[in-house]
Amino acid sequence: MAKPTRRVGVVLFQLGGPDMLEAIEPFLFNLFCDPDIIDFPFARIGRKPLAKLISSTRARKVQHHYAAIGGGSPIRRFTEQQARALQLRLRETGLDARCFVAMRYWHPFTSEAIEQLRIAERDEIVLLPLYPQYSQTTTGSSLNEWRRQFRDDIPVHCVEPFYRHELYLEALVEKIDETLCRFPSPARPELVFSAHSVPLAVIAKGDPYQRQIEETVELVTQRGGWSNHYRLCYQSKVGASKWLQPSLQRTLRDVAAEQIREVCVVPISFVSDHVETLGEIDHEARAEASTLGIERFEMTSGLNDSPTFIAALADLVAAASGIDLTKARETGCLVAAD
Repeated sequence: MAKPTRRVGVVLFQLGGPDMLEAIEPFLFNLFCDPDIIDFPFARIGRKPLAKLISSTRARKVQHHYAAIGGGSPIRRFTEQQARALQLRLRETGLDARCFVAMRYWHPFTSEAIEQLRIAERDEIVLLPLYPQYSQTTTGSSLNEWRRQFRDDIPVHCVEPFYRHELYLEALVEKIDETLCRFPSPARPELVFSAHSVPLAVIAKGDPYQRQIEETVELVTQRGGWSNHYRLCYQSKVGASKWLQPSLQRTLRDVAAEQIREVCVVPISFVSDHVETLGEIDHEARAEASTLGIERFEMTSGLNDSPTFIAALADLVAAASGIDLTKARETGCLVAAD
């Protein structure tokens, strides 16, 4: 293999999560202080007091979710696993890659990732938001924070939304197939795709998130070729404003009312396990399904460090930085993409 000549830094962006129960409220305060999340007239004056009120109230409501999954979010652990696996995959192609994690609302923050990048002395940087579909509340917020923090004169490339990427879709299909095999008859369960909800006001301003989520579901079901009936719902609503519907809770009630007794929930907007999957779905929604008479409830695990998903990320990073990984594997040399 040729000696690596390009020193690339890859920044994996995620929202982050509290690593202990005591961190829930400050994590939520950071979240609700984000102008990409909370915006209204005179927000500069009122945002912090409102964030303090919401975070203190919300922390009490969600604490049991974190307690049920061990007292903290595992999202940092899973994202760091993804970073290590991606770094190894890229280095196997001859690319001198170093991967760093930048969380939006909890450690390691974007500023911490930037300091690590400077120490690593990279020649160029690839930004990799781990949100398959674009929303100003996720990708937009992470990239805005990057722009506020990063001032170095280094070439920077950015990975675009990847919900259509073939390997990403294949990774999802693999997880769904694995889960359906846990049912006595894999063709029987209802497939319930659950995505993180966002306020309707965000969608009304032109945010493409809902459209991209719906397209993701269609692409995955086409690729999977399952005969199972499926539907899409949303979860994790906060506050009194109108968000994307139907909710996961409403959907489970509808499923039960239709006398459907087996359900396979697919967290379609997430690429790793954290409180929204392990707490809200696999703990709270599972318990609710049982009370509704649903006899078999399964949830697909997060993509986490699935080899197929890591291969998708490597391909995305290479494409963003102008490297043809196929030629690199064949020739042992890094080759610019045509």
